Amino acid sequence: MKRKTKKSVLKRFKITKKGKVLFRHQYQGHLMRKKSKRRIRRLKEPGQLTGAFAKRIKKLLGKE
Repeated sequence: MKRKTKKSVLKRFKITKKGKVLFRHQYQGHLMRKKSKRRIRRLKEPGQLTGAFAKRIKKLLGKE
């Protein structure tokens, strides 16, 4: 039987063509004025998962 994709994981992570797992950083919702401009800039960039956790996410998305 085919595995179903976990929809909650699908909304939170993206797999690139080369197989990298990208995610959005947390702490961007509100209270932004007290955070430094540098920190806000860094938070906007997508993060990249590596190792065992990335492998787990790929499995939940049915990519591995």
